Amino acid sequence: MSSASKDRILSRDVVVTQIPSGDKHTLFAGAKVFIHQVLGGTYTVQGDAGLYRIDGKDADAIGEQVSTDTVQAATLADGAPDPDALWAQLRKVYDPEIPVNIVDLGLVYSLDVAKTDAGYKADVAMTLTAPGCGMGPAIAEDAKGKLLLVPGLAAADVRIVWEPTWNQSMISEEGKMKLGLI
Repeated sequence: MSSASKDRILSRDVVVTQIPSGDKHTLFAGAKVFIHQVLGGTYTVQGDAGLYRIDGKDADAIGEQVSTDTVQAATLADGAPDPDALWAQLRKVYDPEIPVNIVDLGLVYSLDVAKTDAGYKADVAMTLTAPGCGMGPAIAEDAKGKLLLVPGLAAADVRIVWEPTWNQSMISEEGKMKLGLI
């Protein structure tokens, strides 16, 4: 962060996602927020009316550097996106209430890439830790946006599925260590 203080005053109006409902709201210039966490290029902040997620493209509103999301990866010989780069991008996606990425949480069930008439398309099936999580669409959209930054990928579809039901045994060892479960 640009300074040690996590208290910030918004320098401009910014559209935010309320946590955990996933509803869009506008926080207005001059509002005071407190930065709780910075993960995957997004900011989880506390405002007067609750928790919100601020996208990296709006970081300047809280005095932070706007993220320049470019992916340095080569395509495969046939022009397909590098699978390792796709997984690396998914590891930059976080539930704003949990400090572990969606891959290490075990939320990503599959990532398939297929050639289409328009180029290569990624199909992702993922779940959430709880069916009532309102942040699901925002997390899926974040995943899609990060995938589309990978060279060679023309389209992405991120679907939320409920089978199999997610449980804590699906969390990677690294994720369990970050959460203090081992």
